[in-house]
Amino acid sequence: MNAVELLLNRSSMPRLVAPGPSHEQLALLEAAALRVPDHMNLTPYECHVFQNEALHILSEIFVAVASLEGLSEAEQTRAAQLPLRSPCLIVVTTRYCDEPKVPRQEQFASAACATMAMQQMAFAQGLGAIWRTGVYAESDHMKEALGISIDNDIVGFLYVGTPAVPTPIKPKKDKNIFIQR
Repeated sequence: MNAVELLLNRSSMPRLVAPGPSHEQLALLEAAALRVPDHMNLTPYECHVFQNEALHILSEIFVAVASLEGLSEAEQTRAAQLPLRSPCLIVVTTRYCDEPKVPRQEQFASAACATMAMQQMAFAQGLGAIWRTGVYAESDHMKEALGISIDNDIVGFLYVGTPAVPTPIKPKKDKNIFIQR
């Protein structure tokens, strides 16, 4: 897949099955994450990779967080299945650095770019991926359970695996966002 095709046809893959990424494929995801814009080379993000039995541990954390966040009983039951929707789940978090020349929003943007780069690298390798956020990404309870400093953010949960069906390509957006000056 060439870069133009990859970028113009980007679409999330919500239905993922095993096998997940191999060790070599994960290394390429990491390499892509490390190539994103990163003012002053701070690498203000880290990626927590969950596979195999670790997904079941993460499932227990999701259930506990759903309860602590006061989600409905149905949402708490559903929480147990969320991390199991793919054979690999990468939790991308910020790791903010105290650097006056690089504001926090720029560091968050770098972490978001790393997430997108990993998603694109997954697609380039024939894998599927979907980046999710929501209440779990916003939860201080989730951060605490994962050992993430309360001062940092969960950028998202990147689910990675083999597409269960052909990736649905969203229709082209008929919008203009470039404003000529």
